Amino acid sequence: MKHPVRQRHVKIVATLGPASWEPENLAALCDAGADVFRFNMSHLDKKTMKRLHGDIRSLEQERGEAIAILLDLQGPKLRTGKMPKGGVQLKAGQRIRLDKNDAEGSDERIPLPHKEIFDVLKPGAILLVDDGRLRLKVESIAADGIGAIVEVGGKLTSRKGINLPGVRLPIPALTKKDRDDLAHALELGVDWVALSFVQGPEDMDEARKLIGDRAALMAKIERPAALESLPEILERSDGLMVARGDLGVELPVQKIPGLQKRITRQARRAGKPVVVATQMLESMITAPVPTRAEVSDVAIAVFEGADAVMLSAETAAGRYPVESVATMNKVAMQVETEPTYPSIIHAQRFEPESTTPDAIAAASRTVADTLGVVAIICYTTSGSTGLRVARERPQIPIFAFTPSISTVRRLALVWGVHCLLTADAQSFDDLASRACRLAIESGRVKEGDLVVITAGVPFGTPGATNLLWVTNA
Repeated sequence: MKHPVRQRHVKIVATLGPASWEPENLAALCDAGADVFRFNMSHLDKKTMKRLHGDIRSLEQERGEAIAILLDLQGPKLRTGKMPKGGVQLKAGQRIRLDKNDAEGSDERIPLPHKEIFDVLKPGAILLVDDGRLRLKVESIAADGIGAIVEVGGKLTSRKGINLPGVRLPIPALTKKDRDDLAHALELGVDWVALSFVQGPEDMDEARKLIGDRAALMAKIERPAALESLPEILERSDGLMVARGDLGVELPVQKIPGLQKRITRQARRAGKPVVVATQMLESMITAPVPTRAEVSDVAIAVFEGADAVMLSAETAAGRYPVESVATMNKVAMQVETEPTYPSIIHAQRFEPESTTPDAIAAASRTVADTLGVVAIICYTTSGSTGLRVARERPQIPIFAFTPSISTVRRLALVWGVHCLLTADAQSFDDLASRACRLAIESGRVKEGDLVVITAGVPFGTPGATNLLWVTNA
């Protein structure tokens, strides 16, 4: 079992949905360039998740190639209550009341069935409704309701989402539904879990207790509160997702590009993968080609050195799911062949940490640059060595050999890493001969090419990377 050897470093995450979740579509998405399949539990039930998991694992066996599964938990959803059929029109300047009463709303009253919101709101607070299309400003707070003025009006229908910029809500990131979905997914065997509604490190601690080492844990950065404790959240995570949709609702949109760069670089400094997500090729939901601005958006994430770029509705519900993946693949490959790409990636490198594995990883990239090496090969059990080498962003393929199928799948999300399932090396001769043979079989290395091999001695000891070997394949 191996991860497909792509002609690019950045990975592609494709969200599954009605447009793409039939078995023949899964194969087509893989052929187009998808490395990871995302289960969005805001739209999937457990029965469908089980079927998709089985179809993906069957496809793995059929192709002999590992496919990673990313479970994206729904998280708490704050929504308005029921409104009259057809909705109501709210006008700028009008005053409106919000209360906890479940009765149907009107153009004078909005039901808001979330006690926790009433507990933290203060006069002057802003409520954004329906992805920010409507904007309300709180004027007064009473025991039985909230008085607000409509700053930006529009049509309001039932059960629209609410965002409260600048307000940290006393709500845990994991709901009962999330816990049920997570337990089911871990029993099936998913590779990554993305936690929604992260506000602080305690949310990651709670999720980690439930997951243990059964899957890698990713924090979705979608709430401004998470930015205040990003280092602590990152420390408790195996990776990050820049969830630009919700983040762009609660923060001024002009801040998102800078935050994307900041989050990407912090994750890279820590040697943990980062996914850039939301609206990357949004127009391809209905059109066979993207806008030029969308192509630039994908390219910027690739230039920045993101580990993966993600498609959401484009592949889950769009008319052109396979074309969306193929387009993203072509854009990424083009960026990585641009003359400016190596210098931009190199400018973002960080000094290695003062550990033997980090020193070996940094040295492997330096040796590769100096000697014209065509591939870096690392033996790894947990995947940590592959992550450390990927942190260096070498401009050649990284092959990671591991005896763990879960490591093969988790590393499918990591920049530049092509992971293969194989037994631990038993001797120095076995280490070199097997590494070179498997690299040649991949098609990216030819006999006689110079390669760098990293490993740990004694063999089979997790986290013991202490060997760097330069040899001809």
